[in-house]
Amino acid sequence: MSIPADLKYTQSHEWVRLEADGTVSVGITHHAQELLGDMVFVENPTVGRRLAAGQECAVVESVKAASDVYAPVAGEVVAVNEAVESAPERINQDAYAAWMFRLRPDNAADLNGLMDAAGYQAQVESEAH
Repeated sequence: MSIPADLKYTQSHEWVRLEADGTVSVGITHHAQELLGDMVFVENPTVGRRLAAGQECAVVESVKAASDVYAPVAGEVVAVNEAVESAPERINQDAYAAWMFRLRPDNAADLNGLMDAAGYQAQVESEAH
């Protein structure tokens, strides 16, 4: 299973990448897309929306189920990836390239509270048993 070491992770299976401009890109992990199956619909939050950490803010739907996506940290949505909205299968093809939205964190230090790759790997393994 692919869990890139340069990303942060949430317990609800989002990945988070800090960008050079201080924003963070958010998507769902490879493990999450594997559990959901073939993606058929993505609904992103609107640009300008303020989010609290842990708040439901987006939806991914597969042929099996719909699943909420949660904000990893508090902040403002500054961009959405329209490419995954028009072609949700991009998430299945490469979950870590198919970011869903970007937000500007209220406090960049909040990212330190997210899991690293080893922590996320341990969570996934514990859920499998």
